[in-house]
Amino acid sequence: MAVNKSYSAHHAQNVTDYPNNNTFFLVWKMRTSLALPEIKKKFQRICALVINLNNSALDRFPGAKASVVFGIGHDAWQSLDLPKPLPKELKNFEAIAGDKHVAVSTPADFHFHIRADEKSLAYDMANTISSFMNDFADCIVEVQGFRYWDSRSILGFVDGTENPHGADRDYFAIVSGEDPAYKGGSYLYVQKYVHDLTAWNALPIAEQEKVIGRSKDMDIEMSDEEKPANSHSALANVGDDFKVVRDNMPFGTVSSNEMGTYFICYASTFTTVEKMLRNMFIGNPAGNYDRILDFSTAKTGSLFFVPSLEMLDEFSG
Repeated sequence: MAVNKSYSAHHAQNVTDYPNNNTFFLVWKMRTSLALPEIKKKFQRICALVINLNNSALDRFPGAKASVVFGIGHDAWQSLDLPKPLPKELKNFEAIAGDKHVAVSTPADFHFHIRADEKSLAYDMANTISSFMNDFADCIVEVQGFRYWDSRSILGFVDGTENPHGADRDYFAIVSGEDPAYKGGSYLYVQKYVHDLTAWNALPIAEQEKVIGRSKDMDIEMSDEEKPANSHSALANVGDDFKVVRDNMPFGTVSSNEMGTYFICYASTFTTVEKMLRNMFIGNPAGNYDRILDFSTAKTGSLFFVPSLEMLDEFSG
């Protein structure tokens, strides 16, 4: 399939929406047992379904801030014969290994980011998508995220303070002139982190603040003089010119004490995300890794591309 260069507009999916109270994250891998023509038909139906769900939610529940964002992985893009050349930075994510911690790589074909303030609506959209996807793919990650107090992670610190706002969200999250054939698209990167809360909660609050680089109560950033060089805020933020739009959500089950953070970001260039990950896992300089990784383990890591609404509509047939 050749790139259609006749698009008169390049509208993004809902990649710059702010986090809401309830979220489903679904990651799928296509089955190889089905014939490719059949898979392509089912893929077309999924694209049409995503468009339908978004339009229906907007009409039926205009105040619910409900949306579905659909991302496609490198191998799926290739096998489904989607536009060529591919988005410039779409690839299979390669693991980033430091001396102690690893940003793992997990193969994946599709990602659905489902949001709604009303949990019932988020569930219904996730259930409808799954009923279609089960015909030709397997769900390899399902995470139900929730808003924890004033947008805090389960570690107790506010998450996403460095997120851009206003027009900057579009600038940092949405592809524009750097890849004209894919204007309106976005790179989507996700990781599922599981926290060692026993070890974390054993740290005095003052030590936790040094790990994060911010105050726990009021979310005030430490000065450069007092902030440790291996703090999360020192390494995960790679400069005012290199930002992404994060939509992280806590998740977990208290009985098993498996609590974590689903890290998700949208970016106009994936190189920004790689720079951040290298800082965190390898260190800057090497060996000076992000100390939060001593308490948070990355269990997954996958890259997708979120096509524009116009391109998604074309994919739907």
